[in-house]
Amino acid sequence: MKRNDISYEIIDVSAVTNVKFYTSVDPGSYIPTHWHRAVEIIYMQEGSLDVTIESKNFTIYPEDCILINANVPHSTKCVSPNKAIVLQIPLDFMEKYIPNIQQLLFVWDHTTTDPIKRTKIDMLRTTLEQMQIIDDIRPDGFIMRFNSLIFELLFQLYHNFSVKVFQSDLSQKKKDLDRLNLVLKYIADNYQRPISLTEISEIAYLQSGYFCRFFKKRMGVTFLEYQNEYRLSFIYRDLISTSDPVHVILERHGFTNYKLTRCAR
Repeated sequence: MKRNDISYEIIDVSAVTNVKFYTSVDPGSYIPTHWHRAVEIIYMQEGSLDVTIESKNFTIYPEDCILINANVPHSTKCVSPNKAIVLQIPLDFMEKYIPNIQQLLFVWDHTTTDPIKRTKIDMLRTTLEQMQIIDDIRPDGFIMRFNSLIFELLFQLYHNFSVKVFQSDLSQKKKDLDRLNLVLKYIADNYQRPISLTEISEIAYLQSGYFCRFFKKRMGVTFLEYQNEYRLSFIYRDLISTSDPVHVILERHGFTNYKLTRCAR
């Protein structure tokens, strides 16, 4: 993601598969809260990953497989090296084959012990593993086999994990995301300087008190926490990729001696 695209991530999909699929080998990273118009599946193979989906925080380990629905704010933090399969499927592609995709959510509990539900998750994991093997080897006819597995996975998602949601809930969610996108883009453009609570509330067209509650409810963290986490993501990147002094890196990304109005609730 480019710096200004962290709030709303545009998925760079393959022209021949219409999805983004890759094996992620991550030495350590922090991706601040963002969302995209695509369903994302993360299948952890080695190490661990801290994940926040809306206001829920948890850690996934090898053999865990999670799904993040489209347009759902989420963030990830890798504090030690890990390896995972990552698949992102744009809604524009899914809606060609799944009726009323806009009214569906895909849901499973990766910690479930129910044998039937576990079998369904295991089937999906097996499909992802087959996709990884084909993507690594790329034999003759690779595209045909890979695309057949994509459709197999879509079938599993639709029949095993989809639930309907009310249209009114979707409308309100879209309004909230549109407002959040304005706020997060403003932070991305101005994070290297102090941003006051009054200033950011005006961007959202909300009073300060209501903005605090709105931001915490939708993002799972306060405005101040998010702003600092956003800065930390760039600080971490510079610490592992440059030899610049720490104080220079901190100042470059907005950690200077100033006081910021707190939005603690």
